Amino acid sequence: MKLNYKRTILIGFAFMAILAFWQFYDQVIPYLLEYKFGLTPDKTGFIMAADNVLSVFMLPLFGAISDRTSTRLGKRTPYILFGTIGSVILLIFMGIATEMSNRMLFFILLFLVLFVMSIYRTPAVAYMPDVTPKPLRSKANAIINLVGYIGGIFTTVVMMFMLKSEKNELGESIYSAEQSFLPIFIVVAAFMLISVLIQVFTLNENKLLKETNILDEPEEANSTGEKMSKPVFISLVFILLSVALWFMAYNAVTSAFSRYCIEVWNADLSVSSGYLLTATISAIVAFVPLGFLSSKLGRKKTILLGVALMTVCYAIAILLKQQTPIMYAIFGLVGIGWAAINVNSFPMVVEMSNGADVGKYTGFYYTFSMAAQIITPILSGLLIGKTSLGYNVLFPYAVIFSALSFVTMLFVKHGDVKPEGKKSLLENFDVED
Repeated sequence: MKLNYKRTILIGFAFMAILAFWQFYDQVIPYLLEYKFGLTPDKTGFIMAADNVLSVFMLPLFGAISDRTSTRLGKRTPYILFGTIGSVILLIFMGIATEMSNRMLFFILLFLVLFVMSIYRTPAVAYMPDVTPKPLRSKANAIINLVGYIGGIFTTVVMMFMLKSEKNELGESIYSAEQSFLPIFIVVAAFMLISVLIQVFTLNENKLLKETNILDEPEEANSTGEKMSKPVFISLVFILLSVALWFMAYNAVTSAFSRYCIEVWNADLSVSSGYLLTATISAIVAFVPLGFLSSKLGRKKTILLGVALMTVCYAIAILLKQQTPIMYAIFGLVGIGWAAINVNSFPMVVEMSNGADVGKYTGFYYTFSMAAQIITPILSGLLIGKTSLGYNVLFPYAVIFSALSFVTMLFVKHGDVKPEGKKSLLENFDVED
């Protein structure tokens, strides 16, 4: 049994479009809210968290709805295609509202685009396990992540060339207020649309489902709707708790590390950006080797190694009280650990579904990850603000939640597959029953 690489890459084009949007959203929208439309930082943070709040409810809902959709385009493709078209139109009008300095129109369009993105994000992610046999899903998920990162990198590079920035008194890079942002809205929207159109016109979802014929027998039930067994339900609960806990740790670090550098190390944003970029690059480089490792050890053991690696790195960071090159190594290892988790955790969750419920279980995965990203900035922010440690609480906080995720992961007994040896490095992504 071998993975169809070309097809998997094309399936990843929808995820590539999604990550291109979120990279743009995370970098440009906060600036526009604060500097273009005059919002205070706390109000900006509240609005920026709205997508996570919306996702907690929307992602599982539309995952389940898409499970039961049947059209000539398939069950996921209609949401991906028309969701992207809607997002692209709204994004361009957001750019126009920015040029007009129309705050109310901008806010309305922002809410609408977040709503539409929530409609098709789960169907886009569920597409891969729909047409990929269970033993190959870790490998396919690694490829999907690699393709997705291209979207984020594209947006970052385009913004570097199209948007002018300048340093403020804190050494932060902020965008020049005189420039027009409309061109970057249009370029990101065009990239999203082209990516999804390539996927839609090169893949026939219904044909793929028929050809692969992978309505897998679930571990907990069968396709007739038999109730999930108690042992599998317990495994599902514990892996979802693990997802929430390791996101609590990782998201706290990535969202507060720039301020940590300023407050603890008296360093500017270029320092924090360099470390975080190291984590991203190491994750990208590690995807394929981690496929080899998961084929030898299994998904659960690879995840546990990744969590342990990240926990140790967070613990070492507690001891470093000033800027040091050692932090590049630490963040490089954090990126590898994070890749080990991401390659294998989502396939483990959908492994517990039956072929008709992949979208619903994809929604479960994102509900817990998004909920964690809502809670952790608030909780870590309270601890930073209310304790004498200040920003020194950041890495102990990460250690605690990362260690807890290791413990909960030990109770996961389902969703793994037993590996076989392979001939090549890429083939070692394949894990067999």
